[in-house]
Amino acid sequence: MPRGTLRIYLGAAPGVGKTYAALDEAHRRSERGTDVVIGFVETHGRPRTAAMLHDLEIVPRRTLAYRGGSFTEMDLDAVLARHPKVAFVDELAHTNVPGSRHAKRWHDVQELLAAGIDVISTVNVQHLESLNDVVGTITGVPQRETVPDDVVRRADQVELVDMAPEALRRRMAHGNVYGPEKVDAALANYFRVGNLTALRELALLWLAGKVDDQLDRYRADHGIGGTWETRERVVVALTGGPEGDTLIRRACRIAARGKGADLLAVHVARSDGLTGADPSALARQRALVESLGGSYHQVIGDDVPTALLEFARAENATQLVLGASRRGRLARILSPGIGTTTTSLSGPIDVHMVTHSEAWGHRPAPAGGADAAAHRPARPGWPGWRLPRGRTALEPRRRIIAAGLTLALVPALTAGLAASRGTFNLTTEMLAYLLIVVTVALVGGFGPALLCAVASSLLLNYYFTAPVTEWTIADGDNVLALLGFVLVASLVSRVVSTSARRYEQAVRASAEAATLSVLAGSVLRGEDALPALLARARETFGMTSVTLLERTDDDQVGGGWSPVATIAGTGSDSASGAGPGASQAGDGDGSEIVDIPVRDDLRLVLTGRSLPAADRRILTAFAAQAAVALDQHRLREAAAEAAPIAAADKVRTALLTAVSHDLRTPLAAAKAAVSCLRGYDITLTDDEEAELLATADESLDKLTRLVENLLDMSRLQAGALSVFPRAVGLDDIVPPALDEIGPAANRIGVRVPDDLPDVRADPVLLERVIVNLVTNALRYAPADTPPVITASALGDRVELRVVDSGPGIPVRQRDNVFQPFQRLGDRDNTTGVGLGLALSRGLAEAMGGALTPDETPGGGLTMVLSLPAAPNPTAVTNPITAPLNVPTGPAADDRAG
Repeated sequence: MPRGTLRIYLGAAPGVGKTYAALDEAHRRSERGTDVVIGFVETHGRPRTAAMLHDLEIVPRRTLAYRGGSFTEMDLDAVLARHPKVAFVDELAHTNVPGSRHAKRWHDVQELLAAGIDVISTVNVQHLESLNDVVGTITGVPQRETVPDDVVRRADQVELVDMAPEALRRRMAHGNVYGPEKVDAALANYFRVGNLTALRELALLWLAGKVDDQLDRYRADHGIGGTWETRERVVVALTGGPEGDTLIRRACRIAARGKGADLLAVHVARSDGLTGADPSALARQRALVESLGGSYHQVIGDDVPTALLEFARAENATQLVLGASRRGRLARILSPGIGTTTTSLSGPIDVHMVTHSEAWGHRPAPAGGADAAAHRPARPGWPGWRLPRGRTALEPRRRIIAAGLTLALVPALTAGLAASRGTFNLTTEMLAYLLIVVTVALVGGFGPALLCAVASSLLLNYYFTAPVTEWTIADGDNVLALLGFVLVASLVSRVVSTSARRYEQAVRASAEAATLSVLAGSVLRGEDALPALLARARETFGMTSVTLLERTDDDQVGGGWSPVATIAGTGSDSASGAGPGASQAGDGDGSEIVDIPVRDDLRLVLTGRSLPAADRRILTAFAAQAAVALDQHRLREAAAEAAPIAAADKVRTALLTAVSHDLRTPLAAAKAAVSCLRGYDITLTDDEEAELLATADESLDKLTRLVENLLDMSRLQAGALSVFPRAVGLDDIVPPALDEIGPAANRIGVRVPDDLPDVRADPVLLERVIVNLVTNALRYAPADTPPVITASALGDRVELRVVDSGPGIPVRQRDNVFQPFQRLGDRDNTTGVGLGLALSRGLAEAMGGALTPDETPGGGLTMVLSLPAAPNPTAVTNPITAPLNVPTGPAADDRAG
């Protein structure tokens, strides 16, 4: 059975009309004769959406019981049994009620698709897993229901339902999205113009990424290798040379000319890993690319032009930026070079050749004299033409052994062949000598092999080539044979020497790679990676000490650089005082100073032995990573310093948003009651006057409690709340707390034992905590199951429990209920400002207690207030000020009131 197709309507924000658009598509298919049913639809009470259900078959929902309530979900079995051609299933990210076959509705959709049923569904951008945290940061409302991006990306069709922010706000104001009682709060919070604009951009960018994926699949399926210029993509080729920064910035300017253009940097590494690129330069250039909004890539290839163009075509690039050649004139005459070859093969890809300070062989001398030249990074292809270096990678011991073999084997072979003269012809004798030459070449390389070849040719000429015992050759063919003999010996020895040198380079590259891998691991581990990185550098290079120096504002001699961090070996002197102008610091004990510039304001100084240029190249990578680690450390410190300020700003912003309703409501009620009482043209009965007075009194009491909560929360966050603890009995605190709640507290069960020990607490604050806990329990407890207050002693603590049988709180969200101004992420504050539980925990901790949530057996929430038992009834007269930092991040629970 073929799998069904999935069509998803993606909403940029709630209320843009995705369900309406999806139902309109269902109508169009039904009018064309397609068998369409409604598996599940959520109208949210919107009449226009409900009107779209006319003339469409609706599969009855399934009713499920959960925690004393009944809920309806899509009847998956009924839809499968009906087996329509198309099923409409709303809200793809919805979480099913426990007891359903699948945990998520998108799992139900997958089963329908597997059964061959086409599905039309809807989802909002805030429910996409990859954007969930981003949307939560923008709107301040965390989304608990998500759907994996891959589920939506694998849909056959995704259609964006979009609407301008102003138009959506008008729909909201007209009551077409939410009820009138929620409009003001929604417009002031989630549906602000900035939030809607950001959500709209996220949806457009996410959909653009899916369109890119679809285009790539289409080109791959149809074998299209050419470039389709649907969007500007600029690729810049990096070699690790000093011109890289210029190329990156130039490519960035080219990409900036096109709106939405992509910047990609690529480095082509040789397949044998023996690249001459400077790792520290590549790391710096990678950081520059990423800081400019681009991405860095590395590909493997020995043919650089082919590798570059294959990468550019795979990325559907439209422009390629290359640096002008650094090679000299002779090299350009002998070979066209990478730039020319790439341009000739680029096809529709535009190639930009960017000049730079080192183009065409013009290289300014580096600053720093001989030391700078010693650790100048190797550059691929520079110079473009040069003679082979007169050195070998073989160990001296192997060359000595090869020379010994020459002195032993050549005379022995000559003696043996001379004794059996006439038995072998000249060809056989030459092959015997050639075998010795090859053996010597394999052992000792080019030098000993050449010596062996010359000696063998002379002995062959003297003893075995006519005329014998003379240094002449009668037959011209023998001359060619001897020359060929020497040539073969030389070539074989050259191959052996080159192979040994390549092996040494490979071992060196492998060691460097392992060192850099350990270096990267040192940076990633731990909160403060700089000391670990410097310690790794000291151990790796066997130095006495390693110091990272930073330039200060003081430019006086000896005071221009100050140590940031110093790592010294056991018993060694610290190098923290060393600097560019103090290289004599190590002269007293014979140690040397190695100075590695990192950037204009940073240097890495090592004390100990002298390092070769190859070690300096790896040390430069250490220095670059040290600079990155230092920057990250300072960024973390700055973020930590800014966190309290941000938290305070967030509390103030939430306070202004949250109290708008809670202050206005009691004030309006009290004002209305007093105005009626003062009205001269209104005649009121005694009962009406009493009712108005009671209304005004109740409203003012609510206002008083709200102001007291706000003030106490401010004192808690400022650490200025005074606490006066003394020994008090819970049986003296609970009754007045219930009296303060009013008639609603009459149905609460109280089970506080008479022999319960006293607790050490502030009576006024403890009463406030109990009032808040009981009020919260009353709000969520079922009418037929009132809350219960129990108390018990546990060691040196006394626990007071407020038990309700309401909906309860998931374990992972229990800590969120203590965050102020939040309720499960809902910004609707019509039921309270959301300070009750946050303030209660703060007051409990200020008194030396704790407030923790627990699950009620059978369902519900139990708030456990734990207080220290009083050792004696003596009251403490000295006030205690207990600072407390109450978390103020976004909450995920609506029970914080």
